[in-house]
Amino acid sequence: METKKEREWLLCDFHIHTNMSDGKLPLKKVVDLYGKHNVDVISITDHILDRYTISKRLENNESINTIKEKYFHDYLKILWKEQQRAWKEYEMLLIPGAEITNDKDRYHILAIDIKEYIDSSLSVEEIIEHIKEQNAVSIAAHPDRKKEDEEYTSWYLWVKHEKFRGIFDAWEVANRDDLYNPRICINHRLHRFSQIV
Repeated sequence: METKKEREWLLCDFHIHTNMSDGKLPLKKVVDLYGKHNVDVISITDHILDRYTISKRLENNESINTIKEKYFHDYLKILWKEQQRAWKEYEMLLIPGAEITNDKDRYHILAIDIKEYIDSSLSVEEIIEHIKEQNAVSIAAHPDRKKEDEEYTSWYLWVKHEKFRGIFDAWEVANRDDLYNPRICINHRLHRFSQIV
């Protein structure tokens, strides 16, 4: 197996949840998992949920793990601390992030290198503007519309991908075992990733 220094490309994952939202593992175990597999860069992107999603989950007796506004700076402090350990132990860069989740209007947006809380009930354009103000990176999360799932939570971004193509820094093309239609990324600005890595 080649070492990090021998690789020409960086191995990255910019969409990771911990048990601070709907992930299964605590942050330390997530960092160890990726670090031991020689990943170069990760972003922890736990959910910021909108009120609609929270109330729907409460109605259905589901978990409502979310990063709340009043604890957002504490969330960042935890990530910053673990960022130091990730680099010291694995030479792996950890970038703080969040998945801004709006299930009512059906869009999820990753904010990578986020520094302040962003309200997930805002419009797509307003969220992107707040991300840009923080000099962070915006990614349309799992944007493809699944044929078998008319209630898919990111349906709005898929339907409006022509409208939103130019305002996102990138579009996610893979998530878990899903691969999305790459045509939404064609002729898109992806240069900002090289600026943050």
